[in-house]
Amino acid sequence: MAGIDDTIAALETKLKQAKAKKQQLDARKRAAESKKNRANDTRRKILVGAAILAKVDRGEWPKAGLLDMMAQTLTRTDDRALFGLDGQAEDSKKEPTPTQAIEPPAQHYSQVDSVA
Repeated sequence: MAGIDDTIAALETKLKQAKAKKQQLDARKRAAESKKNRANDTRRKILVGAAILAKVDRGEWPKAGLLDMMAQTLTRTDDRALFGLDGQAEDSKKEPTPTQAIEPPAQHYSQVDSVA
């Protein structure tokens, strides 16, 4: 019976190893999928932003409208500074007024004309 017990123990060890390997593969697959989803989300945001900036550049969307939207949305000081907005938004019910019109570099969105 010792031979059978040894065989069972060896098979149980192999099974544990196979299960561990499967868990690793599943974890890698989930991580890769998550990374791809984040990359796609970032790409969508960039494309939407580029399309909006192209419309602003062509005069199809008023800069003031974009600035108002950004003033209501952005809370971080460094983010607000990118659009020339004063400091932090103090109250979400108040609409901060933009301090200047934005003039983003054309290189960031000039190639998106075909998307918009």
